[in-house]
Amino acid sequence: MINAKEFLSKLKEEGLNYFSGVPDSTFKELISEICEDASVQHRIACNECEAISLSSGYHLATGKVGVTYMQNSGFGKTINPLTSLLSKEVYSIPTVLLIGHRGKPNEKDEPQHKMMGKIMIKLLNDLEINYKVLPKDINLAIETVREMKELAEKEKYATALIIEKGTFEPRNNIKKIEDLELTRELAIKIIVDNLDKNSSIVSTTGKTSRELFETRISRGEFPTDFLTVGSMGCSSAIAVEISIQKPEKEIYCFDGDGAVIMQMGTLATIGNLKPKNFRHIIFNNNSYDSTGGQKTNSDSVDFGKVALASGYKAAKNVSSKEELIKEIIQLKNINGPSLTIINVKKGARKDLGRPTSTPIQNKEAFMNNLK
Repeated sequence: MINAKEFLSKLKEEGLNYFSGVPDSTFKELISEICEDASVQHRIACNECEAISLSSGYHLATGKVGVTYMQNSGFGKTINPLTSLLSKEVYSIPTVLLIGHRGKPNEKDEPQHKMMGKIMIKLLNDLEINYKVLPKDINLAIETVREMKELAEKEKYATALIIEKGTFEPRNNIKKIEDLELTRELAIKIIVDNLDKNSSIVSTTGKTSRELFETRISRGEFPTDFLTVGSMGCSSAIAVEISIQKPEKEIYCFDGDGAVIMQMGTLATIGNLKPKNFRHIIFNNNSYDSTGGQKTNSDSVDFGKVALASGYKAAKNVSSKEELIKEIIQLKNINGPSLTIINVKKGARKDLGRPTSTPIQNKEAFMNNLK
């Protein structure tokens, strides 16, 4: 395995000191080093398309090659800028892609990663992107980086380094104790405890859905919430359409700050549609919690003002148990769409499990419950 700090130092020696992207747990150690190194230029992107665009702007301004990092699920989102911006048939712009390989064939992984895991290499070939798997030896890894950088410069197009699980050594992270009362899991339990039986929940990908599932199990309930196990940023669009099709039910969307930022345009769609029964809840911990706790841009975003400017009827920030209980009770008596931003601590308990039902079983249970 490679020491991430040493590897980043070598990247800088190769002239690669500009990074943009969306985190991936496969190489979270390297991304954390990038986040903490003040000597590099680092852009925390809202989504992978933006990351490619930022790297393109860097090249246009400097003539240099930037590094764009992502999980392979996010790689699918980059097909548009790769073909219509970076392509040799258009602007011919180089970048070095760092892509985590989730869902690798014959390796156990979560269901949402299986399809992309199977087709990622084919997509790279179809996009005419030269790629190599990053070796787990530091010297071989740097030789490979140098080769991919030089090829990107020569071909004036993207090249890719595929990063597999276990490439980087684990880091000893010192966790900051936050001065906040609520964890996300406690907030979820408080909300569920105060919901009417006529309510349905659509929850975002990652630990939010996992904590919601375990909350139901701990209450002795059969989980019938829609747990979005992939498709980051899409839960609010799923939920708002359900609210329109089922106006007699109260529909709640459990979202994360990173997910909302990734698809912030959906706030405008929700505000335009104006479903009275739609309740949007953001658990804001200023981090991509499920990929290693890397920082999001939420500390510079006033979600409430954005929502109100987009057409939401109400928006409120809460930070305590007392405030949250009061807010959930009030939500039942106001017309939506409404937004509640709950400020919560980073992290989750170490023994947090995963849903024991398959995504298809979850879908069918949710649809049956909606009836």
